[in-house]
This record gives sequence, C-alpha cells and structure tokens, in this order.
Amino acid sequence: MKRLLIYCEGLTEEIFVKDVLAPYLLQMGVIARPISAGGVSRYAQIKKDIALLCKDSDAMVTTMLDFYGLPSDTPGVKSATGTIYEKAEQIEVAIEADMNNYDNLFANLIVHEFEGLLFSKTSEFEGAGTAPGARKREIARLQEIKAAFPTPEHINNSYDTAPSRRIEGIVLGYQKTSDGTQIANRIGIDGISAECKHFAAWVSKIISMAKGEKR
Repeated sequence: MKRLLIYCEGLTEEIFVKDVLAPYLLQMGVIARPISAGGVSRYAQIKKDIALLCKDSDAMVTTMLDFYGLPSDTPGVKSATGTIYEKAEQIEVAIEADMNNYDNLFANLIVHEFEGLLFSKTSEFEGAGTAPGARKREIARLQEIKAAFPTPEHINNSYDTAPSRRIEGIVLGYQKTSDGTQIANRIGIDGISAECKHFAAWVSKIISMAKGEKR
C-alpha cells in the first residue's frame, strides 16, 4: 500500500476525499489521507503547508485546490494562457517548480471548483437542499447549465457564475459539505472521471505513481 497526503482547500474537499475518493483509491492500493488547509487566502501559507507534508518522504503528496479563487500570487496564475486545461496544467507545473520539484509532490487543481464536478450527473441532485429538495424543474435547470458547456469543468469562474453560485441559486438550502459529498458519492469517481478530463487525469496519475511509475 502506498500512502497519499491530499492537501485540500477546505472542509468540503476534505470530506469528499475521506468519504468518496479515499475508499475508491484504497481498492487501487492507495491509502489517502486528507489534510484541510481551512481556506487558501495566501499562497505563502499554501507553500509552507505543502513543504511540511513533503518532508514525509514515504508518502506521495498532492493537492485538491480550486482553480477558481486561487491567491493571485500563486505561481503561474498571471502568466497562464490557453484553454482552461492548459492554464491549470501550467499553474500546477509552476507550483511544483516553486516547491523545488519535490520528488513526492504533484500539484493538482480542480477545474474550476469542487461543485463543478457535481454537474457530471445532474439527476443525482434529486432531493438535495431543504424540503422538498431539488425536483424535476431544478434538475432541468442544472442540466441546461451543463449542456451550455463542453464539460462540467468548463463551467466558469466569476463570482456570479461559479458552479457553487449556480447551484446555490437553484437548489434551495444546498449545503456544500453534506449535499455535495452525497451527490459526489452517488455519481462515483468513475462517473465524475467520465465527464471531467482533468479530474480523471489526476486520479490516473495517483494510481500510476502508487505503482512506482514516474510522473
């Protein structure tokens, strides 16, 4: 078994890793442990936290940070160009370089944020939020949003149009830490990976590195 430390943006991501991703990876020979940052307003703190984790040379270290809302001084943020995937990859490489390319570190961003992954299968929103919960009309609106973009990872990242804002505006009483994790669990890692290319590549990289393959 290979150990993996996942530096998570906040509580929602921590719960997702513990309840959804970790059980999946365990079947692949990876023992994943989430480490919550408790919010990421300063890159200096991100760098300090990751450096401490990387000192555990027997463990792989990765990140689950939202592309949306990254601190503006995060390496690569201002210079990244191209598609959303190309930008994310450039920032990940820049973070790794800024961390002196630790052998056990591979940075990862969620594009654009955790809630975007939930658009992989909008029918799983049924019952989410407060009573009576998301019903056909709310789910239809979520599906319309999904259909307007190439993939769930393309749902954009301004204050008003970020995936979480869209969900909160449609599903009354939606709770990120409870509803979000339950929806993700119902979709499943394979279901999310089928719709979200960058997320799928991250999961594949984790499994490959656990097998001793080079990143």
